[in-house]
Amino acid sequence: MSGKQAIQANQAIQAIQAHQATDRRFARRGRTAGAAVLGAALVALALGAQPATADARTGVPGGPAAAPAAQGLGSGNLLQRRDLVQRGLRPAGATVGLTGNQALSACSGEETMRTLVRGTADAYAEVTWTFDTRNTLLIESVADGSTDTSAALHEEELNQLVRDCQDEPAGHWYYGAGHALTTKAGRATWYPAFSGGGEVSGGVAVIRGGHRFGLVEIAGQPGDDPAHVAGLAAAALDRLAS
Repeated sequence: MSGKQAIQANQAIQAIQAHQATDRRFARRGRTAGAAVLGAALVALALGAQPATADARTGVPGGPAAAPAAQGLGSGNLLQRRDLVQRGLRPAGATVGLTGNQALSACSGEETMRTLVRGTADAYAEVTWTFDTRNTLLIESVADGSTDTSAALHEEELNQLVRDCQDEPAGHWYYGAGHALTTKAGRATWYPAFSGGGEVSGGVAVIRGGHRFGLVEIAGQPGDDPAHVAGLAAAALDRLAS
């Protein structure tokens, strides 16, 4: 691992540890999704995964390095640096995978996209973004289903995973009500997340466009506007369809 990669790994560790310390969102029923995300990030860094690449149109750091995958799904279909910057975030690094083995969300524990779809997707892509903003982490995982029907089924499974965390004991973080979003690129259901004290603490969105589907979650977002998640969902839909 290079010095630069070691720094990025350390940033990921600090982000996850700080986030766990504030509202313990990456622990669910005794499972540690945060550890799974961190483990995947460290493995990718150790293997030399590129945290960012130059955007061909602007010459500035653009986001996940493009990588080929079956059915055309690749890292270019994930949120890019410019998408995050446009929404007031300050990305520090990205770790990309094409295996479907990244933990899906704070709520799902260690379940991954590959296990959710029982290995039936044609292709997978995932990214973990770290930020200069303290306690902020974004994870995204998408897959390419064989048909629109199968994608709709997995979309509902993802929504059910999120809804399972809407009713929590007092003092525990939880997801709020789902909100429908439809764009030219597809549709999404986004949910704000709240800390045990009721403060906005990011959120999650289930997205689908045709036979592609996925989930994007931001933990510890800056600001107190729950609709911030809707903007990320719309940007993720655009990338998923590109």
